[in-house]
Amino acid sequence: MPPASHSSAAPTRATRSHQPRQRPRPVSHRLPISRSGWDRKFRLVMLGVVVLVGWIGLKAGLALISARSQAAQETSLVSSLQAQHRHLVAQEKALHQSATIMRDARQLGMVRSGERSYVVTGLSSH
Repeated sequence: MPPASHSSAAPTRATRSHQPRQRPRPVSHRLPISRSGWDRKFRLVMLGVVVLVGWIGLKAGLALISARSQAAQETSLVSSLQAQHRHLVAQEKALHQSATIMRDARQLGMVRSGERSYVVTGLSSH
């Protein structure tokens, strides 16, 4: 096959560099996609998406703050209930001791079987 010749189909660099550059043609009309304002619609849709994501994130952040606050309240309630439980366990232990039972019975005016009770009257309350 004979080599292809560079005839008039493709001008050489030497001839191309001497030709004046042509200015690009001005656009006389917008493309059909630009006429309908897709760029503006896209921006509005993206703004809506950003607002929606921000709103969801804000709600999640507020729920997290609320949950942490509630957890702190519950923790303080648990600690106070634990202290109350310790106090009640100690009180139960004391109530089962015989000395406490005897003291409380005497304060109520009870006497042991076989004991004689005396009531003293006429004393001044000074």
